[in-house]
Amino acid sequence: MRAVRVREFGGPAVLATEEVPDPVAAPGEVVIDVTAADILFLDTLLRRGWGQDFFPVPLPYTPGSGVAGTVSSVGEGVDAAWIGTRVIAETGRGNPGSGQIIPTDGYAERTATPEERLIRVPDGLDPTHAVSLLHDGAMAKLLEGAARFEPGTWVLVAAAAGGAGSLVVQLARAAGAHVVGAARGERKLDLVRSLGADATVDYSKPGWVEEVRALTGGEGARVVLDGAGGDLGAAAFGAVADGGRFISYGTASGSFAAVDEEEAERRKVTVTGLLDLEGNSPSHKRELTRGVLELAAEGRVTPRIGTTLPLERAAEAHAGLEERTSVGKTLLVV
Repeated sequence: MRAVRVREFGGPAVLATEEVPDPVAAPGEVVIDVTAADILFLDTLLRRGWGQDFFPVPLPYTPGSGVAGTVSSVGEGVDAAWIGTRVIAETGRGNPGSGQIIPTDGYAERTATPEERLIRVPDGLDPTHAVSLLHDGAMAKLLEGAARFEPGTWVLVAAAAGGAGSLVVQLARAAGAHVVGAARGERKLDLVRSLGADATVDYSKPGWVEEVRALTGGEGARVVLDGAGGDLGAAAFGAVADGGRFISYGTASGSFAAVDEEEAERRKVTVTGLLDLEGNSPSHKRELTRGVLELAAEGRVTPRIGTTLPLERAAEAHAGLEERTSVGKTLLVV
């Protein structure tokens, strides 16, 4: 079968499609014939060798951590009724030290994964839409729980054109909140407007934080959700209202946002990081994902897929994410 392989850490050019042996389902596992593979910004960081302490990815490896497809075979102890079922599932092996799943084995024609990770795709939902919600859907629901959106209050979503951010915009609007979506460039801002945001700001331009404060009546947003991280995320902290909530979950800028704890205490701002989100266990996130899939099947949330590329163009997909030219979700299709 074909799979994308990384034999040395580096830029997008290290991604190469190769012929590799077909996976075999071990006890408790299934093999999935893949139709689409999710791509996360995390994949680009790991490809460069980032995060080895937490994600010890061994070379060579196949990137990716989630797929959509059809179960084609099952291992010992797995109900054969799964065969032929449309599913999405996380891929990769567990890190014995942390228990964290090491994101591998997604960019391939077939992959093996434990039965417990399988999530059925609801009838009527496109599998590509389903896999685009595999990681981002659960994250958006976790963020919704931490944000506690309230009707009539202002919410700022930084990186609002991203996978999780675009869903958060929709969830906040559905709850009756007013949303300011921050993104880079007019193409991404157009996408954010199409999601229902009340206002948009370009955070690549000077003065964007002041613009957010002006839009919110001078007080700032009651809730700020930061999917950008880095300097952009730190700047977004300046847009949260006194007594508000600042939730930082993204590293699109290459790192999490650094927040002045003394300033947060002085302004009575509650700061929540990615690891502080309640219910961040794998089993709970799968339940959240099932719920989001049902919302998508009912048309109540819509994932925005901007780019689909074959396995052979994985390098192009990664470059688009790193260069911030991708609009909407990027997937590999098989």
